[in-house]
Amino acid sequence: MSRIINKQGNIYLYQQVIDLIKDMQSHGSLSAGEKLPSLRAMAQKLSISIPTIQQAYQELERQGVISAREKSGFYLNASSEQCHQPRRIQLARQPVAVNKQALIEQVFDGLHRAAVVPLGIANPVAVNPTDKVLSRTMRKVMNVAGHQAINYGPLDGFAALKKQIINRYLDFAIGVNSDELIITNGAQEALHIAVQCVTRTGDIVAIESPCYFGIIEMLESLGLKVIEIPMCPQQGVCVDDLQQAFAEHDIKACIFSTSISNPLGSKMPEERRQRLVRLVEEQGAVLIEDDVYGELAYEPDGAKPAQYYSTKGKVITCSSLSKTAAPSYRVGWIIAGKFAPQARRLKRAMSCASSLMNQWTLYEFMNSGDYDKNLRIMRQRLALNKERMRALVQRHFPPGTRMTNPQGGCVLWLQLPTQYDVIALFHLALEAGISITPGAIFSATDKYRQCLRLSFGVQWNEEVEKAVARLGALCLQVQKGKSKGTAKALAKT
Repeated sequence: MSRIINKQGNIYLYQQVIDLIKDMQSHGSLSAGEKLPSLRAMAQKLSISIPTIQQAYQELERQGVISAREKSGFYLNASSEQCHQPRRIQLARQPVAVNKQALIEQVFDGLHRAAVVPLGIANPVAVNPTDKVLSRTMRKVMNVAGHQAINYGPLDGFAALKKQIINRYLDFAIGVNSDELIITNGAQEALHIAVQCVTRTGDIVAIESPCYFGIIEMLESLGLKVIEIPMCPQQGVCVDDLQQAFAEHDIKACIFSTSISNPLGSKMPEERRQRLVRLVEEQGAVLIEDDVYGELAYEPDGAKPAQYYSTKGKVITCSSLSKTAAPSYRVGWIIAGKFAPQARRLKRAMSCASSLMNQWTLYEFMNSGDYDKNLRIMRQRLALNKERMRALVQRHFPPGTRMTNPQGGCVLWLQLPTQYDVIALFHLALEAGISITPGAIFSATDKYRQCLRLSFGVQWNEEVEKAVARLGALCLQVQKGKSKGTAKALAKT
């Protein structure tokens, strides 16, 4: 039994104990109602400390996996009813013009209100804030660079940071030339540049469905049509559906997340990723990879970015440090390949340059090793928060609620039964001081009205747990058959 625990690994010992208990439960080694070994006995069996076992048991109790009985010990609870994955949509028959800005603006205003529990904002850095280390690093940069740090930087970015990013791609055996990589103001600007490099007004762009709403709003602003390609909750874009869409429509570009997607948290297997790239390039289109969550897979297994499989140079990679280091620094990048000259012109027209101070600070952060240390901690805390959130949803949300089991990132995707109005739930939650993101804004059409996205990228505390329980209770107030007047009024606001 002691050989199961890896004391030399990157996973906290208490988390390994949690995983062990859950594994024993799933394989029937522990049955519902059975008493767990005492703290002392388990510590001896695993050759680790009693406080570590105690921390694991307390977390399992918090998740509802076990229960403590006074003067008796800990007992395994009955497994919660299995929670199914959200249903996959059908492939759309025709591309559509996008008209979502009004709803997205309404949701944005709510998400950024002060004094709300932020379950609607995808900010994984919040689980392990970097403000103190970045503050020290920025002071160091100011001392070394002086006035240079507050001047305009090069149009395509700070050379040292670019080299640091290029070296990380070498880990995947991907060679990137410095003139192919341009630093941008976050991944959103990188995506904006990429799309403009390969499309014109009225062109058709394939997007994953559900899709991050920032991409949908961007495509609307550019006057592009979209066709939504269904996502499988665990394995990403359905390549067969994409192939059918290519057969029926003149698709110029595809925007997909082949690593960790938002909002499903799915991760494409390597063979599917390879097939996707081959299909897009054979059709003469361009794949724009949104890779902002790539480094937040809970079990990094060296999965290669889509760029690795390109044979015709028709993959553009967009990413950023917003989800892994500092959202407000707005430092992202685009690997534009053969489109680099046009991308550089677009960058100059949009913003001329990105903050040199922020780039320099993040370079020092990465170069010191603190960035990778921070990533390891983030992955572990996010994986733990995911389990906590899933347990709370199963406990408090209506029967029949479906939810994802993400393989990375910081969000859950929930699908409520059809009788619940999620737009009304969004408004009621805001009144209760809780932000969520309604699923309707993750589609260019009228899909996902029974869905919502919940973020577990938060500092976990009792307030968060109470907020999730409160959301479950609020669902009863937006059940269409019970409070039609209230739900309808709220949906119109």
